[in-house]
Amino acid sequence: MSSKIRQRIKAFQEEKKNRGRLLIDCPDQPGIVAAVSQFLFEQGANIIESSQYSTNPEGGRFFMRIVFECDHLKAKSKEIEAAFEATIAHQFSMDWDFTYVFDIKKMAIFVSKELHCLLELLWEWQNGDLMTDIALVISNHEDAREHVEPLGIPFYYIPANKDIRAEVEKKQLQLLEEYDVDFIVLARYMQILTPDFVAKHPNRIINIHHSFLPAFVGAKPYERAYERGVKLIGATSHYVTNDLDEGPIIEQDIHRVDHRDNVEDLKKIGRSIERSVFARAVKWHLEDRILVHRNKTIVF
Repeated sequence: MSSKIRQRIKAFQEEKKNRGRLLIDCPDQPGIVAAVSQFLFEQGANIIESSQYSTNPEGGRFFMRIVFECDHLKAKSKEIEAAFEATIAHQFSMDWDFTYVFDIKKMAIFVSKELHCLLELLWEWQNGDLMTDIALVISNHEDAREHVEPLGIPFYYIPANKDIRAEVEKKQLQLLEEYDVDFIVLARYMQILTPDFVAKHPNRIINIHHSFLPAFVGAKPYERAYERGVKLIGATSHYVTNDLDEGPIIEQDIHRVDHRDNVEDLKKIGRSIERSVFARAVKWHLEDRILVHRNKTIVF
């Protein structure tokens, strides 16, 4: 990456060196918020943001996201996690995760010929609105290279089709391991991933689909929307599962169209929706705002 972006990331890490986040998923019962707040207080932490949601106060699931500040957090993090696991987490049967804002997530971008979602992410990243390390870009076409390499981001051209999918994914997985990637975004990467690939990255692959799901799953959604005469088109960003375009939805948006709009008009309008929806979903993932429950998401 460029020296300017590298310096910005280092400045951000220094500024946020004492900031952490705690995500919680557990059976709902009285006393959870009080117990977690008391625990953080005893660790010398100050809560600066807290959000919670219950699916059903009686017998449901409870979800919580807390942002806190704590002096010398990096040095104390393992001690805090161990104490939390032994006390609060055990008491309330919690699935939980501490994350640290200074620990910048590494992202891999997969892209094909349609570049608008990739370019949106690159712009947001250069502008400082996506605080991430874009570790590499992988594409089955060469079109994106000229936009990626000048920014100091490694670009890998790996031709792909259904006949060589296993070989392609082996190369991709090797690169993801080599670059120590935390999550993957599919910026209009027009290839279906195998179950083995998806299983290695549960809830860590974000896709953008060019329709308002569950309408028009799969290929050519704008063409099918035009044939159906829809009055609204949209885009959906979701986590990838083995069911095509049916993973947990992170974000969606729509735009009104009418009988005057042909297929190309729909595509042009849709690209704008795709860019904004995708960027928001990626940003929320980076900020640890998303909890997955079954095939749904809670976004704080």
